[in-house]
Amino acid sequence: MSDHEPETAAANAIDEEALSEAYNRALALEKAGDFDAAAAAYRDVLAIDPADHGGAAVRLASMGRGETPPRASEAYVATLFDQHANDFESILVGQLGYDVPALTRGALEEIAPGPFRRMLDLGCGTGLAGEVLRGMTDHITGVDLSENMIEITHEKGDYDALYVGDVVDFLHHADVDPFDLITATDVLPYLGDLEAFFCGAAELAVDGAIFAFSSETLPDDALAGRPFVVGPHQRFAHSQAYLSEMLAVHGFAGLAIGDIVVRHEKGEPVPGHLVIARKTAVD
Repeated sequence: MSDHEPETAAANAIDEEALSEAYNRALALEKAGDFDAAAAAYRDVLAIDPADHGGAAVRLASMGRGETPPRASEAYVATLFDQHANDFESILVGQLGYDVPALTRGALEEIAPGPFRRMLDLGCGTGLAGEVLRGMTDHITGVDLSENMIEITHEKGDYDALYVGDVVDFLHHADVDPFDLITATDVLPYLGDLEAFFCGAAELAVDGAIFAFSSETLPDDALAGRPFVVGPHQRFAHSQAYLSEMLAVHGFAGLAIGDIVVRHEKGEPVPGHLVIARKTAVD
């Protein structure tokens, strides 16, 4: 999401009062620019809540006070989007100018129009991609960590099957038929290391399947040769070279990698990439 912070209430075993105090103290110090003190407070948060419902690990990395984690914690992503499910579209679309599903449809119509038999929408959220792409496919399966998001998507009726769970876990373990269209709009910003993600996508893609996804990025000097970093808004930014490498390693041929504006933050455009790739046949 944006500058809206996740609630930090977690499992019963957590001292929620201590967690709330530590998190609010860390956030106040971060916003005041006292990053060293904020980092110490965020480490207190992680000691209280190792599952990291508040996203302390990505905040530490964003401030340059901690190692870049391989991904945002599942607890953080689920908490963040469960909290914002009811106002998700008004924030993301209305306030932040997010329009990646429509950009994806436009790219597919130009490069790989289908029609498709089975679509898998990873990180489906409230079903924005399904609404836009429904007419291009016979069947849509959606997966999201947020149960509240899935409930909203179910009420809309655009999806034929919905699952609550982590997208990487689904890709590797779900007992489902493979797909000829896989989409992942606004998923990569919550994943750093993409090896397991691309490997799983390849496993659930039929030969010739189309894989369409978006990512956020940063200027070359900010990436400094690294495949991914946590950006200033606590989301992962990936280099184009890393995306191309992951595609090639896992049997996808890139049909198009375009520069896009993913959203706006505080009035400034957030740059990213929209990628359309095809699963190559295995000899």
